[in-house]
Amino acid sequence: MAATPNIKPSRKWPGLLLAMLALALVGYVTWRIDTSPRTDDAYASADVIDVVPEVSGRIVEMPIKDNQLVAKGDVLFRIDPRSYEDELAKAKAALIALNKQIDLTTRTVTAQQYGADSAHAAVERAHAAATQAADTLRRTEPLLEPGYVSAEDVDRARSTQRAAQAELNAARLQAQQAAAAVSGVDALVAQRVVIEADIALAQLHLDMTTVRAPFQGRVVSLKTTVGQFASALKPVFTLIDTESWYVVGNFRETELRDIRVGSTATVYLMGDSGKRFHGRVDSIGYGVLPDDGGLVVEGLPRVQRTINWVRVAQRFPVKIRVDKPDQELFRVGASAVVELSRQAAADDSQPRHGP
Repeated sequence: MAATPNIKPSRKWPGLLLAMLALALVGYVTWRIDTSPRTDDAYASADVIDVVPEVSGRIVEMPIKDNQLVAKGDVLFRIDPRSYEDELAKAKAALIALNKQIDLTTRTVTAQQYGADSAHAAVERAHAAATQAADTLRRTEPLLEPGYVSAEDVDRARSTQRAAQAELNAARLQAQQAAAAVSGVDALVAQRVVIEADIALAQLHLDMTTVRAPFQGRVVSLKTTVGQFASALKPVFTLIDTESWYVVGNFRETELRDIRVGSTATVYLMGDSGKRFHGRVDSIGYGVLPDDGGLVVEGLPRVQRTINWVRVAQRFPVKIRVDKPDQELFRVGASAVVELSRQAAADDSQPRHGP
């Protein structure tokens, strides 16, 4: 009976198979990263404002609390309005008094105008009398030498002419005085415009004592309450705009060449990684502060002498606008993961970086 040779299975096949699987996995990961850039160096963000009063005063009402969601137009707090109400009432009273003064002055001006018109008429009458007296004297003087009139008649005509001329001069002076006395209400009307502006400003200040939400948002960093004195233009708390949420992902500079504004993105937050949100690239950052960059001192750059043998790609922020965010899940600064759908590199019709 012939002996059967003992054939041992080759141990090379399992190792070769594992190597092929590893290469396939590396290839898949490389392809995945190349076609869909992804980063976990991301965080949620939103537009925020500091809520500041535009007038100073003590807070008398604050119907909100910290981390509360408020709607656009909701009252955030009220400042004591009494001093501003008094300012408005004072300006309105000044306007009423000025209007009465304008009415009285208008009647006075009307009477002065009547007096000026009467003085002008008196000038006309005096001028006519003076002209008649001058004509009479001119006709009488040639009749004295032939004896048709007496010297007394001539003297009487001369006296009449001089008296008429004097009355004419007096009438003209009175007419000038009457015309000068006619003042006007222009200055008072101009003053009324100033007071009306004061009223509008006082009303504006009074309206500013009530601070309302400019948009739907969430109150944060509230550390005060009723009784606190609020100074104009000094923040009281912060308001997050919950109508527009973003996720900012820091991508390597080698990945930016094919990222476009408008590219679609999928994001999720660490708080609930099971929920996926969609969005689009809103803008791509154009500047960051390098960690090892030169420092300019007295006009000359200071460069470190050390050399990094391994160069790490710089990261730039890519801002993604989220389409339908979860108002309860999204928080400013929350950790996030971003995956972009890279567009074809040949598509050069779209803006490459930035809006």
